[in-house]
Formats: sequence, C-alpha cells, structure tokens
Amino acid sequence: MKFVMTQAICPEGMELLKDRADIYVADNQNPNNYPEQMQDADALIVRIAKCDGQAIENSPNLKVIGRTGVGYDTVDVEKATSLGIPVVITPGANNRSVAEHAVAMMFALSKNLAEAQREMCKGNWEIRGAGKAFELEGKTVGILGMGAIGRETAKICRGCGMKIAGYDPFMSREEMEKLGADYFADYEELLSASDIVSIHVPLTEETEGMIGEPQLRKMKKTALIINCSRGGIIDEEALVDALKKGVIAGAGTDVFCSEPPGTGDPLLNCPNLIVSPHSAAQTKEAVIKMAQMCVKGCLAVLEGKKWPYVADRKVYDHPRWEGKDWAQV
Repeated sequence: MKFVMTQAICPEGMELLKDRADIYVADNQNPNNYPEQMQDADALIVRIAKCDGQAIENSPNLKVIGRTGVGYDTVDVEKATSLGIPVVITPGANNRSVAEHAVAMMFALSKNLAEAQREMCKGNWEIRGAGKAFELEGKTVGILGMGAIGRETAKICRGCGMKIAGYDPFMSREEMEKLGADYFADYEELLSASDIVSIHVPLTEETEGMIGEPQLRKMKKTALIINCSRGGIIDEEALVDALKKGVIAGAGTDVFCSEPPGTGDPLLNCPNLIVSPHSAAQTKEAVIKMAQMCVKGCLAVLEGKKWPYVADRKVYDHPRWEGKDWAQV
C-alpha cells in the first residue's frame, strides 16, 4: 500500500507504517501539485493542508484521507463521502493541549506579559505600573462550544477559581449545568456577561464571522477574547478596530483567516494582542497521539474495517462499505 503525506508526521506515527507501506512525503500542502504521486496513493494524510474535490477526483486509487486533528474544513468531506472515502480525524488527541494553550493566553493577557517584556527590554522598567494586570480568580469565562476541548478548558479555569458560562446549541440547560456552567441560549448574551471569552467551535457556515463588530461591542471594555479554534470565526477587521479603539481590553489568537499571515497583516500590529502560529495542538504529547491515532484509523480503513472516528459517518452508507465490520479501537 502507498501513503502520501503533505508533511511528515512524527517518528512515533511513522513507526506504525514501518514495513507496512511505501511512503511519499511531499512537503507541499496541496496534493494537486503532485498528481503523479496521487495516482496510485491508497491513503493521503494531511496536516495543515488543503485537499479539495479536484485532488480527490484525480486520485483513482484513494481509499482513505487522514487528518491529524479534529478540524476538517480544509478537506472536501462531501466529495470524499460521495465516493465512499472516509476522512479519518483524531478527536480527543489534542484536547488538553489546546485547552492549556487557551488558558495560557488568558494568563499572559491578564498579566500583560507580552507588553511588559517588550517594554522592559527597551529599558522601560516603569511598565510595571501600567495597571493592566488583573487576577483570574472570580472572573467569568464564557466558553463558546462546550465540546471536548471546551469542557477541558472549563475544567482548568474552574481550578483557577473562575466562574464558567457556556454556550452550545447542541446542549440542553440540564446538560450544561451538569458540567458546572451557567447556561446561555444566546451566545451574544454570554459575550456581555463574560470577563473572558474562549472560542471552541468548528468553522462552519453558521459560525463563520459569528464574532463581528456588533458582537465585540456587546462585550465589556475590560474583557478578553481568545480564539484557539479556527480563523474566520472572528471577523479580523472588526477585531483590529476593536483593539485599536479600546472596545475590548485584549485578545489572543492561535488561528488566522489566511495562514500564515503576512508580516504586514494589520492584526499582527494591534495593541494588547498575543498570537501564536496555529500551534495550540502542537505539544509533543498531542502530536504523537494525533499521528498514531490517524495512522491506526487509516490502516483500519485500508483493511476494510469501519473506523468510527471519521468526519462523516454517512460515508459508510456507500455501497463499497456494505457488509463490512467495525474496527476494534
């Protein structure tokens, strides 16, 4: 069997393929750029890369697509599903990593660490009296999306003495309150009530641009907003304007509408902003778990087994999966 990878996965993931597959590592994020390699590919593993319908259609031997992560907005899942090709994802593998990253941004912003370091290194010792630092204990963190990562973020925040407010359109009041979070049926009301907002929803037609200028103005002037989910959920132009005008106190983002952003991107030149290069899920532990889970899923599919962790389970309604057994996870 042949595996094509847009980028190499970690050695622990590669080890699972040793003596089992031929591997081509493209070091190129677009499979359309190496069609000759895709002609006989049984499996394609993507990281931060795009796999559109054209790449799938032009890969006649393709049987599975693996995505080392839980988001799959860069993969044409609809096209893959129509052809009976499962898109394997790795839910749970990076929960703690992303949650810790979000909370780290909360700490960095609440203690004004980025500005303090910049100014102190320029000789400005008096930055210590800027009056921007505050304690997290007793503050309300509003979590948009109480899925696995949102719940893990809430758990860490609760351990810091914070109050939890939650919004999730797929969760009832009873379910939310069982998690120890105040229930909000309207996410804009959650924005108004929160001292810090942490975003943990996927990028979909419904969530794209859900935080724009009107929503940012509903937040407290002292509030912070954190996005470790996907670029495009926050309107970047509106966020730039809000930060420069003091509509909110600060923001942290690990994700961008265009990745990587250019050095002249207005967002990168905002006050009270902390950024990271889409690295929230890139701890050593998470990288290993994601790679191994992805490879195991792809191998199961190639053995004709139904792997449960896929982007769309409707793929198993395709005739090619009729009568097939579920894989043992």
